[in-house]
Amino acid sequence: MINTRPPAVAGAFYPGDPGLLSNTVDQLLANANAAPDGQPKALIVPHAGYVYSGSTAATAYATLAPWATTIHRVILLGPTHRVGVDGIALPESEAFSTPLGTIRLDAQAIAAIANLPQIVFSDHVHAFEHSLEVHLPFLQRVLEHFTLVPLAVGHASPEAVAEVLDRLWGGPETLIVVSSDLSHFLPYASAQRVDSDTCRHIAQFDTRIHPEQACGAYPINGLLLAAHQRGLTPTLLGLCNSGDTAGDKDRVVGYAAFSFTEADHHV
Repeated sequence: MINTRPPAVAGAFYPGDPGLLSNTVDQLLANANAAPDGQPKALIVPHAGYVYSGSTAATAYATLAPWATTIHRVILLGPTHRVGVDGIALPESEAFSTPLGTIRLDAQAIAAIANLPQIVFSDHVHAFEHSLEVHLPFLQRVLEHFTLVPLAVGHASPEAVAEVLDRLWGGPETLIVVSSDLSHFLPYASAQRVDSDTCRHIAQFDTRIHPEQACGAYPINGLLLAAHQRGLTPTLLGLCNSGDTAGDKDRVVGYAAFSFTEADHHV
């Protein structure tokens, strides 16, 4: 038996039943207006419950459909919500599972970054973390076959995150996904203003995004540094908040989806 991290938020953030989960994800993807302009090298995608942010997440994942057989390694970065960590945590497990099946971790890629000082290994950090897990069913429905490098990013500088991404950058077979929601618990109109401003800063490769603006600020800033150095083009695919989807408008959480494409990969 391989050491596998079981799902922690199946039945809560997304359906726990495999058939219902497949149908839910497929429906979200079918409803997304995806107009990819070349293969995305990186995505920023929200990580709330599917009723809240699933439609925004789908706008990002739907862009991958033409490259379902090209992409076979996913570098997935998200913030830690439950366990604080200095640096970037990899799990000790060899696979992650969801109701849709098991995803092997990329042992070769993990070995390539294991000696970096910002990397730590901890199953404890990953055990109950939802920011990575909620993306897996989307990836499982969109991509044919892929391995995973799950990175739980705690306090880490943009340079520390970018160094990891540079080692794993690869070619068209490698996709980078950064998991982040935007502002938390502002009134609806305030959230719209703050989140629009944050999206402008992301589009300008501002590596000083704060956790109050985006809970995944640390991985976002690292991606922005690496993406800017490599000349990627950001595109805002979707922006809304929980008041638009399944919540009240008194205290909302913001969601945005971005894709980043490489200049020489435009169709």
